[in-house]
Amino acid sequence: MLRFLLPMCLALPLLIGAGLAAPAQSRTFRFANQQDVASLDPYAVDETFTTSFLANIYEPLVRRDRTLGIEPALAASWDQPEPTRWVFHLRPNVRFHDGVSFTASDAVFSLERLRRPTSNMANRIAGVTTVTALDPLTLEIRTESPDPTLLASLTAVLIMPRAWSEAHGAAEPVDLRAKEENYAARHASGTGPFRLNSRQPGGETRLVVNHDWWDKPEHNLDEVVFTPISAAATRIAALLSGGTDMIDPVPIQDQARFAGNPDVVLLKAPELRSVFLGMDQYRDELLHSSARGRNPFRDIRVRRAFYAAIDVYALRDRIMQGQSQPSALLSGPGIVGFDAGLNERSHANVQEARQLMREAGYAEGFSLEMNCPAGRYVNDEAICQAVAAMLARVNVQVTVTTQAPAAYFGRLAKRDTSFYLLGTTPPTYDSFSTVFSLLMCRPDVMQGRTPAFPAQGASNHGGFCDAQVDSLAADARQQLDPGKRQQDFQGIWRAMIAGAGYIPLHQQALSWGVRRGIEVVQRPDNVLDLRFVRVP
Repeated sequence: MLRFLLPMCLALPLLIGAGLAAPAQSRTFRFANQQDVASLDPYAVDETFTTSFLANIYEPLVRRDRTLGIEPALAASWDQPEPTRWVFHLRPNVRFHDGVSFTASDAVFSLERLRRPTSNMANRIAGVTTVTALDPLTLEIRTESPDPTLLASLTAVLIMPRAWSEAHGAAEPVDLRAKEENYAARHASGTGPFRLNSRQPGGETRLVVNHDWWDKPEHNLDEVVFTPISAAATRIAALLSGGTDMIDPVPIQDQARFAGNPDVVLLKAPELRSVFLGMDQYRDELLHSSARGRNPFRDIRVRRAFYAAIDVYALRDRIMQGQSQPSALLSGPGIVGFDAGLNERSHANVQEARQLMREAGYAEGFSLEMNCPAGRYVNDEAICQAVAAMLARVNVQVTVTTQAPAAYFGRLAKRDTSFYLLGTTPPTYDSFSTVFSLLMCRPDVMQGRTPAFPAQGASNHGGFCDAQVDSLAADARQQLDPGKRQQDFQGIWRAMIAGAGYIPLHQQALSWGVRRGIEVVQRPDNVLDLRFVRVP
């Protein structure tokens, strides 16, 4: 029997708090984030904050513990009788919040729903071929080939109730790209430690404790109140005044306000997220640009010019105030497949960038719209404005357009962008997740080649496509030898760098503000797990 055997090389989460005994009174935990939950449908958007919030309501078959190891959840145990066959023994006596018992039928329904066309999460189980209920508490999953990341992938697959979903017309996932909603977008019925009490998009979302939860609570909460507060000054004021117990993030420029304050604690740690720039290198004519009838990004010299013109060390020192690690890859330290030898980020070389632009026929430059989220990543708007200023040195006039995260991700899902800022944290903590979503060729750009997986390249908005990358990725997907698998990733990173497929910027840092006496576990994936929160 194989039990949660995934090697992790991650920093341990930080635990903060006074560990006070819980008096017999109602306890409410209030927290604020710079963005709202995009939808309550767990398959509507592949975005860390939304999926991690919903993981307090819905649960996966296997989950992450405090140190990001894998442990049983709705599956009490599992076996792997064959390299491509997994058998999960489900936990008995588990009920959804509507009182209906959880069975293997719900797991089958959920994994099938996850792969429906309107889902934004199909990449999570790309290698799965069949899902079968062998009996009410036994689930079989078969994969196309040996899959070294299946368990890690399943930690991000939240299980929904079949009967509830079908009864409310929510058998299909919400399609945010079409701005559609269904019952699951604003209602929820999971098996998790907290139930949805009320939901007001843009306002408060209230959760209450699930007293019928199958697991033993480590938290001491009765109620959780989440409020999105996009304005950093308002978020800071809410924490300092006692209006909320925790905020995420604390802007770099406001962190000095925590020094000497006896009521609040600033939690800082490295984050696994990589922030990068993407370019539309597929269309014949670039959208939102003065380059009519042409797409400058289809010329590798232009992409390399952009890479050379952007000074990631200036971003670190001036915008991030030292709280970022410049990177040449889309995976950072702590992610399987990271390669320190390939991660050295070159300094800006404006003269080289100008020469490349001249060689490509763009000595006079062109104008371009850059799309940027407002309040999703640390100093995201400031990063975009700084990048625009750097590109002006090579005669590229960049107009930065910002949007709230939900609208921004909807725009990217429709690929209505030419140049954009994005961040990624692989849910498996394995580079294949990143490679699958960002570097494998989208099926629509493969020009007759057959994709290895229908959902590959789901977040490859710029259309980067390299047959060698696809071949190496297909091997990494099933390669069980860690050394050979690392060689696959090395080849992928080299191809990405050689083709200037993306412009990696850095790994950012975590910064949470917490009222003293509150216990939270700060995970390096920036997930707040309410299971571990305790209030005085």
